[in-house]
Amino acid sequence: MLEYLRIRGLALIDDMELEFGPGMNALTGETGAGKSFILKAINFVLGDKLSTDMVRPGRDKAQVEALFTRVNADGEEEEVVLRRELSASSGRSHFFLNGSLTSQETVRALRSDLLFHVSQHGQQKLLQPAYQAALIDAFLPDPGLIARKDALIRELKAVAEQRRALLERMDMLSEKRELLEMQQKEIEKVAPEEGEEERLEEARTQLRSTERLRSQYEQGLGLMLGGENPGIGAQLGELERLLAALASEDESFGPTLEALRDFQEEARELTRRFRTTPSSSSEYDADALEARLYELAQLKRRLRRSIPEILKLQDDISENLSFLDACGLELHRFEKQERELAKKLHVTLEECNALRREASARFCSALEQELAGLGFNERVHVEPEAVPVEVWPQVMDKVKVVCPACVEERYRLLWAPNPGMKPQPLDKIASGGELSRFLLAVVGVRSSGEDATLIFDEVDAGVGGVTLNRVAERLDQLASRRQLLLITHWPQLAARAAQHFHVNKEVRGDETFTLCQPLDEAGRAEELKRMAGEE
Repeated sequence: MLEYLRIRGLALIDDMELEFGPGMNALTGETGAGKSFILKAINFVLGDKLSTDMVRPGRDKAQVEALFTRVNADGEEEEVVLRRELSASSGRSHFFLNGSLTSQETVRALRSDLLFHVSQHGQQKLLQPAYQAALIDAFLPDPGLIARKDALIRELKAVAEQRRALLERMDMLSEKRELLEMQQKEIEKVAPEEGEEERLEEARTQLRSTERLRSQYEQGLGLMLGGENPGIGAQLGELERLLAALASEDESFGPTLEALRDFQEEARELTRRFRTTPSSSSEYDADALEARLYELAQLKRRLRRSIPEILKLQDDISENLSFLDACGLELHRFEKQERELAKKLHVTLEECNALRREASARFCSALEQELAGLGFNERVHVEPEAVPVEVWPQVMDKVKVVCPACVEERYRLLWAPNPGMKPQPLDKIASGGELSRFLLAVVGVRSSGEDATLIFDEVDAGVGGVTLNRVAERLDQLASRRQLLLITHWPQLAARAAQHFHVNKEVRGDETFTLCQPLDEAGRAEELKRMAGEE
């Protein structure tokens, strides 16, 4: 039950506090007074969207607070305090549950336990076959049956999607198998290793460096030893003899001779070093190394990939070919799983269809009783029409039926408001007033055992005369066990309310305000006169 509602900064509402009581609470006022803003506020705090232009000009946010009471799973009464704020600048909103920040999903999950909104929009929903089917499903003895059926369908679809993806991959790889095997042979023939190309390039660099050193050593040895002409060593010997002869005649050549003899020793040591040719520490033979690098380069050219990419390609090819070899077993597993799930779904649907037939008969019978009390002919007839829908196709193995088709019976409502008429869908023959009463009858059937607040937003549209009195009586009966919030323009309905609120607009200076005030007996009498068109 909705006990308290406070609205601040919403549209034409500046700051409004309302306390509702049990039974029927009527909200009346001229068209355009702002009754819809109050309903928008209730729906907003329970999760509906509001645009930022609904924030009152001059306010930085709109805020709605609501206090509900409900009976919990333990049969005890508990309070549910909701608050929601909408920022005018950012458009973001925040939800609070019992004082703590919470999510929109959490609040929306509470909605069905707290509120049921019956409006002219609900009349349009009533015309939808899916909504009619949901009404009948609510009468099933096992509410979890539909959930199990839906879960099986989801699981079946998931397995079928896996099987389809497997078949697509099989087809794609089968077309490429010859290419994959050719690439695999090319790679296996060359057998590249991870990091091999880098190691070979480094070894080639070392070998080339060693070859340069050898050439330089040989060149140096040639200079020292000479060939056709005397080398540096022989020339130094001749120079020594010449300087020795000169020094015997001229002592000033003595130091030069000693220096030359020292240099001759350095030259002999250099000659010995040049004779020791550097050797390579590489494990690779130069010709073999070049051949291997050429082989790798040709493989890269043919496959148009680097060696790391070729190694990854090799793994992918191996995986794909292994997959092709093993996918038959995997396909068989998926097909078996699909058949087993389809059989389970078939059994579940048979049970579901049988229970739906019983539930639809009970629902239509209860609906007829409700309609008869709302001004329809006592022989008004409502019957369910089963619409078979194949939710899963027949599973075949060659020409053998492995699993029959899974057919679900979904029901829609046909009715004949008067004797002698052929039952037809609601959207074919129901007027606006008839739909209003039909929706009220549905609410009456559904409301048994529930305690959510019922909001009737001009559900009496298109109804008048004696029939309006019948509607008023039915609402009165509902109000004896449920809280009702009723927006109406009919005094016959408002007169039955336990609490009556008047909604009006007031202009103060350059601002307009929507106000809502509870009426005392005198005020209520005046409002009912206004609604009846009396002076």
